[in-house]
Amino acid sequence: MITAQGIELRAGARLLVDDLTFRVAPGDRVGLVGRNGAGKTTLTKVLAGHSQPAAGTVTSSGDVGYLPQDPRTGDLEVLARDRILSARGLDHTIRELRAAEHAMGDENDELRERAMRRYSRLEAEFTSKGGYAAESEAASIASSLSLDARILDQPLRTLSGGQRRRVELTRILFSGAQTLLLDEPTNHLDADSIIWLRDYLKSYKGGLIIISHDVEMLDTVVTRVFHLDANRAELDIYNVGWKTYLQQRETDERRRKRERQNAEKKASVLFTQADKMRAKATKATAAQNMAKRAERLLAGLEGERQQDKVAKLRFPKPSPCGKTPLTATGLSRSYGSLEIFTDVDLAVDRGSRVVVLGLNGAGKTTLLRILSGVDDPDTGEVQQGHGLKLGYYAQEHENLDVERTVLENMKSAAPDLNETETRKVLGSFLFSGDDVHKPASVLSGGEKTRLSLALLVVSAANVLLLDEPTNNLDPASRAEILGALRGYEGAVVLVTHDEGAVHALEPERVLMLPDGVEDLWSPDYADLVELA
Repeated sequence: MITAQGIELRAGARLLVDDLTFRVAPGDRVGLVGRNGAGKTTLTKVLAGHSQPAAGTVTSSGDVGYLPQDPRTGDLEVLARDRILSARGLDHTIRELRAAEHAMGDENDELRERAMRRYSRLEAEFTSKGGYAAESEAASIASSLSLDARILDQPLRTLSGGQRRRVELTRILFSGAQTLLLDEPTNHLDADSIIWLRDYLKSYKGGLIIISHDVEMLDTVVTRVFHLDANRAELDIYNVGWKTYLQQRETDERRRKRERQNAEKKASVLFTQADKMRAKATKATAAQNMAKRAERLLAGLEGERQQDKVAKLRFPKPSPCGKTPLTATGLSRSYGSLEIFTDVDLAVDRGSRVVVLGLNGAGKTTLLRILSGVDDPDTGEVQQGHGLKLGYYAQEHENLDVERTVLENMKSAAPDLNETETRKVLGSFLFSGDDVHKPASVLSGGEKTRLSLALLVVSAANVLLLDEPTNNLDPASRAEILGALRGYEGAVVLVTHDEGAVHALEPERVLMLPDGVEDLWSPDYADLVELA
């Protein structure tokens, strides 16, 4: 159980929420919603104990499992399987068992007997922690999230960002934590894994707070809704499911509007009458009382909700370039003995639109990193054509310097813009006032997405490499991205699980990984997008 008492959250000097008090008990499944930048990620970090509120306290009973939007693991040399098993302390025991097994084959009798005694002790310890049944449970959860045995036996450094995130999600679900805090858990999941996760969370007996823009997930799972209102810096709590919440919120809006209209009408009559009465000295006191009554009428009203602000996005007018600004020939990439893809060819013509499909781990992100020049291929080469100007949107936001502020990142990307112009662009992406001085490291996933997109807007790129650009975005911001894709005149190479993004792109070609097969786009490929 988690109890929050008098919580105040701030982003720099900006107040996100004030005097927030609530409790999440076992069986509560809370959907935490609100526009990007409202403070959802900040709140979950505080509830998880990863950061401190400006005021107030958080107490929890039992273990808390927290999935941030961008999980960071310490040792990337650890096997994925061991990372998952570490949630119950089994990883260390298993490594010790392996070492003891090896020592049991020693020719020295004394060392062999010592290893056998050690093995017996470790096996008892392993059994007390759940033993082979726990290993089987972990493998089952991993399999349901599309992590097979081959992936589990690889070091984390060899996995894609999406695979590492699924390892972390598996670890948290396996941990047996009494409360789960999940920030956009469906990112990087294929359609089958999302369906499995919905069913798993629907039957979860502990407390749950989930941030998600997956409407079906919210509709299936949540029994309560917490809405962070960025305009009023308040949290509205609805003790109902998702569909009822939507209906109730709409009803509340109509009520607020009707009450305000009625009160404003009555107050206007009172103010007008008070003005007439003030001219007569004998009625001055009555006029003053009448005006005060009108002010009390207005003061007692709930504020009418303002429309959430949305970043206004238009991709840049592309710089002039040659007929084929980007060409890749014979690309291959492996991690150790694991081959990711081989012999991939791709010619990106001026204004062309290509979507890259493939199962998780097929190398989609790796291909974009190679095309952008971030990584080198094992074989093959990438050739830059005449006038190429690349814009790269990285799934994990590696293009951002997390040690620098929002403003510093922007100035680095657009050194020719003066301070006023830079702030104007940032303002259109909802970074205003002190927000521009926040380090990129403290931004939420949605805010990092907005900043990365702002860098693209000032890039004048004629080839955009976009890796899951709609992740972490609320519906209104996602709609802006899709509109920008439709109107962009340059070339685009897109990696996405979002079928709507593919429809907006209207691709001409599809590149299938890991085989590198290229084909003309047809609607038949649309069914593969969410599975890829």
